[in-house]
Amino acid sequence: MREAVIVEAVRTPIGKGKPNGALAGVHPVDLLAHTLTALLDRAGVPPADIDDVIGGCVDQVAEQALNTTRLAWLAAGLPESVPATTVDRQCGSSQQAVHFAAQGVLAGAYDLVVACGIESMSRVPMWSNVPPGADPYGTALAARYPDGLVPQGISAELIAAAWSLDRAAQDAFAATSHRRAAAARAAGHFADEIVPVPTGAGVVTDDESVRPATTPEVLATLRPAFTDPRYGERFPEIDWSVTAGNSSPVNDGAAALLIAEAATAARLGLRPLARLHTFAVTGSDPLLMLTGIIPATAKALRRAGLSLADIDLFEVNEAFASVVLAWLKDTGADPARVNVNGGAIALGHPLGASGARLMTTLVHTMRRTGARYALQTMCEAGGLANATILERVP
Repeated sequence: MREAVIVEAVRTPIGKGKPNGALAGVHPVDLLAHTLTALLDRAGVPPADIDDVIGGCVDQVAEQALNTTRLAWLAAGLPESVPATTVDRQCGSSQQAVHFAAQGVLAGAYDLVVACGIESMSRVPMWSNVPPGADPYGTALAARYPDGLVPQGISAELIAAAWSLDRAAQDAFAATSHRRAAAARAAGHFADEIVPVPTGAGVVTDDESVRPATTPEVLATLRPAFTDPRYGERFPEIDWSVTAGNSSPVNDGAAALLIAEAATAARLGLRPLARLHTFAVTGSDPLLMLTGIIPATAKALRRAGLSLADIDLFEVNEAFASVVLAWLKDTGADPARVNVNGGAIALGHPLGASGARLMTTLVHTMRRTGARYALQTMCEAGGLANATILERVP
């Protein structure tokens, strides 16, 4: 029976997605190329042996157009004979890339495959792929949802209202994310996963969005970020509690994992970090949009024949504090096992790279702590979610 195992995983530091961000001066193709080179160098495998490269990217336009993954592979000077493709499942794009890669291994289509992700939100801002005046929805979708869908910030507000999550709870969660990320960085827990990135201004080695001094009291001074009278009238239950401080920031970054068939890994002398145990994807209400992680978690556990108590570590993407808090309420998971190194609120959320970034952090944390099972889940625009269960290989 074939098994898919992760044998190496790396990521760049995560830069602030601003003109003066640490990685803003690096073209996304070059940033991903640097990451791919580092991955293969660490693994020590001949690049020509890679069967495919599957990358995630959300805004596939401008400097992220024309199959960014293939361009990055070529930019790295790697063999032209190796194919590559770029997929979009919104924020879960590179987690989906991992799923496709592992599924290809299990099906016998691949023996060695790279799954990766890239997003430079400094250089290709959100919604760059929807030009002014363009309608991405069409008439049939508008007819199905005549009141209209809403931006993610409004979905986060609706989740906060539906799960009775007040501002204080969201700010406390966000402060914990920064505290855990700062502690993990100080302890050197990211050292094995981060690939330093040289830029014209020097070498970037650390995640740029972590704020060690952040407290709930500091976060309480921020104004709500998504107030809009139109939505306030439509949804009177909204209390306007979602701020820039309890939401993920805008970021730049890349991550990559090498996935192998277990027998191939053994033949090449590659040490598996974890086995890709179970995959699940779900659709959910596109209005609330970000709640799919709840059924995705249940589906993955059911397929794996595991319970929540069997999972030692969780990575739940912190798009907004309200999303993770709602998941915690519904699942009853132990908060002490969730995002133990901090999450996207502190570390950052470079859209197409985030799924691979979370999994990179997760497999290294499993190896460091001896955790047997871990579960990662990502909420995604349009009412989608991925969930992945990993098992550490002794």
